[in-house]
Amino acid sequence: MRIFSKYVFRQAAGAFLLILVSLTGVVWIALALRQFNVVTSEGQDTWMLIKMTSLAVPNLMAIIAPFSYLIAALQTLNRLNTDSELIVLSASGSKVWTAARPLLFLALLVSIFLAFVSHLAQPWSMRQLREYMVQVRSDLLTQVIQPGRFTSPEDGLMFHIRDRDADGELLGLVMHDTRDKAQSQSYLAEHGTIVKQDGTAYLVMTNGHIIRRTDADGPPQIVAFDKYIVDLDRFEPQDAGAGELKPRERYLSELLHPDTKSKLYQNNPGQFRSELHERFTNPLYPIAFAFLIIAIVGQAQSTRSSRMESLILTFVVAATCRLGGLAVTNAVVRHSGMVVVAYGLPVAMIVVSFIILRRSERQRAGPGVAGKAMDIFSSLWAAARGRFAGNAAKAVS
Repeated sequence: MRIFSKYVFRQAAGAFLLILVSLTGVVWIALALRQFNVVTSEGQDTWMLIKMTSLAVPNLMAIIAPFSYLIAALQTLNRLNTDSELIVLSASGSKVWTAARPLLFLALLVSIFLAFVSHLAQPWSMRQLREYMVQVRSDLLTQVIQPGRFTSPEDGLMFHIRDRDADGELLGLVMHDTRDKAQSQSYLAEHGTIVKQDGTAYLVMTNGHIIRRTDADGPPQIVAFDKYIVDLDRFEPQDAGAGELKPRERYLSELLHPDTKSKLYQNNPGQFRSELHERFTNPLYPIAFAFLIIAIVGQAQSTRSSRMESLILTFVVAATCRLGGLAVTNAVVRHSGMVVVAYGLPVAMIVVSFIILRRSERQRAGPGVAGKAMDIFSSLWAAARGRFAGNAAKAVS
């Protein structure tokens, strides 16, 4: 890079990092406050809260980074024009690409960063978060529930234990589940143990009974058991494919070649398709934003004229396209044909930006060869008409 390009790159990169860190921090704090019940009601320490919420940062950055670049690039070009630096460049004969080159380079770096986050950092963090959730659910029974007290981790679910031994085994366990409106179930067991396997926690109960009631007026069904295993994932709202990795928790190869026998894939193939194409379209937006900013705001203007309209127009168009891209990503779940629209939005921004730049270059360069020939022909025609009119006036007089 030349000196000026390095100068512009430092200004834009510094603003981008500041905005990215600030916005991510604000959203992270809001997320931490929403998940504060992990500490208050589920008995976890503050460090667990920080780890769980921090694992959501890659997912947040994938959304925030394009907007951070948009704001940083607009602020950088606006300041260059306010300080008359763009005007000096234009007067010295430099083209718009002189200031645009470092912004495009920064957009390329942001796109690479988004690709890394989408394909590697985000699946890894979501898998780690999944493991912590299993730990929280198992700790709810082994540590949080106090002997002799009724504890309700969620509506319609109640736990009670008589005691807990030194090994963490639950003694005199009672679990009452009324979340299913069609039936209520009560589990009574002499002993209960938490077992973790393959990222899932299980409650193993021994020597007990299950009391199941489907009719409030009818007699209950009582089932005795020597050993009964309950998946602790049932303590959360479930759907088909529970226990499997969600599309956002999978790496690229697992999205490209999912297990066709997977219940989650069989019931929701659109979620896999949507997640796959979102990871490829998201890195395109910083580059599309760069071309749009250069086309609308990259031209030098007099400091007497306000650039506020151009700045607002650029931000509104870019933000609308990005939000539209998020909406299209959700539509891809239901309609595979929307994949073309998902890629078409950023590509259309780049094409329109090129058209605007070409028109601006033609206006600055003046008329071309054909235009100059037409101007000469018009001048000669006007002169000939004037002379003919003068001669006709002399002949009449």
